[in-house]
Amino acid sequence: MATVDLKDVVKIYPGNVKAVDNFNLDIADAEFIVFVGPSGCGKSTTLRMIAGLEEITEGTIRIGDRVVNDVPPKDRDVAMVFQNYALYPHMTVYKNMAFGLKLRKVPRREIDEKVRQAAKVLGIEELLDRKPKALSGGQRQRVAVGRAIVRDPKCFLFDEPLSNLDAKLRVEMRAELKQLHMRLKTTTVYVTHDQEEAMTLGDRVVVMKDGLIQQCQTPLEIYREPANRFVAGFVGTPPMNFFEGTVTLDGGALWFDEGTARVRLLDRMKDQLAGSVGGTLVMGVRPEAMSDEPTGRFASNDNVVEMTVNVVEPLGDKMDLYVSTAAHSHIVARIDAHRGVEPNTQQRFYIDMERVHLFEQGETGRNLTLSAESVAAT
Repeated sequence: MATVDLKDVVKIYPGNVKAVDNFNLDIADAEFIVFVGPSGCGKSTTLRMIAGLEEITEGTIRIGDRVVNDVPPKDRDVAMVFQNYALYPHMTVYKNMAFGLKLRKVPRREIDEKVRQAAKVLGIEELLDRKPKALSGGQRQRVAVGRAIVRDPKCFLFDEPLSNLDAKLRVEMRAELKQLHMRLKTTTVYVTHDQEEAMTLGDRVVVMKDGLIQQCQTPLEIYREPANRFVAGFVGTPPMNFFEGTVTLDGGALWFDEGTARVRLLDRMKDQLAGSVGGTLVMGVRPEAMSDEPTGRFASNDNVVEMTVNVVEPLGDKMDLYVSTAAHSHIVARIDAHRGVEPNTQQRFYIDMERVHLFEQGETGRNLTLSAESVAAT
């Protein structure tokens, strides 16, 4: 096991295409780090630079106490699990798992011990004599992970390993990977475009966009206090709702006017938004922070917006309402399913102002309502 440190790492492809820009990250020993972001954000490129499969243009990568910029992949003591598993079709499961050790001329008895121990951990002991074509997608994934485990590397690198599995199996494998990490305690870097996967697996999550780190914190910190509008909209299902409007001061209180209604902001936001009074900001509200009934923190007539219910989507104990105002469309509210809300009706929605964020305009507009502790962390 080892730490992994990236300092001022840059990757520029021919044509001056900057895939990764000024990437700085210290990964602790035994930590599970997840890179997440949309396609083309640079997450897989960063992983491949750690593995040595991509040369870095600038910066330093250190694994343990060794700088590995010029160290070949085979000598970095990392094990990578790919999206397509990369199993040898003509070899049995046993031989696939043993192949890397055999190349390193590990004694046969030690190879057998490592392969069988890994197979036991992954629950694939009965599959050792089969070939990949006789395995399901989930079984192939376990074999690919097993091939990495037997090497006992300093670091595991996973490049979207679950993307080829169906939804149910992805959830199962996600839990298995988390349990495996808790058992092995090997430093792990994991790449995915699935924000739900990132939130459930990572000790910390690195949200990326256009080759830049947008935020790196624990899953809950990112969810509760997103650093900017991009992170807020990317993390969370359904995604955060955004209302563009004006911040005003009236009767000693701070208000946000979205064009058809206004809501009262918290008094604690006055200092944070002092320079924004009279200006245009974007208010972010998560679907679960909207309610059709005034109870608890929703119980205030100062925090009500009337909306048109366009679509009702039942989800078991919850339901999603797709709603709109005259000024804003594509708004989602998640409420209890027992509520009798019908489409094509007008409905009052109460907003939990404790869970509201105010952002600067623009795709990556800064969150102006973060706590001082969160600002320091980001």
